[in-house]
Amino acid sequence: MKNRTLICSLVAIASGILGGYISGQTTLMLHSQKCHNQPWAVQQLCNTWVTPGAIWQGSTTGLWIGSILGAFVAGMATSQNRN
Repeated sequence: MKNRTLICSLVAIASGILGGYISGQTTLMLHSQKCHNQPWAVQQLCNTWVTPGAIWQGSTTGLWIGSILGAFVAGMATSQNRN
């Protein structure tokens, strides 16, 4: 039982970190598309303005969803069949 808890916790943490990174990058790409049709200087300012909020929003969402899904998958993988 202790090993199952440890495995589920480690998988949840790892998938949360991975999900946070991927989601942060994806959200940043989506938010920075709003800046692409601007002149160069305005585009740089726009990207600077958008980046922190986009990374924060995407990372927290990805962290939560990755952790929940990772714990669920690890729990299913380590479950014992009871007959």
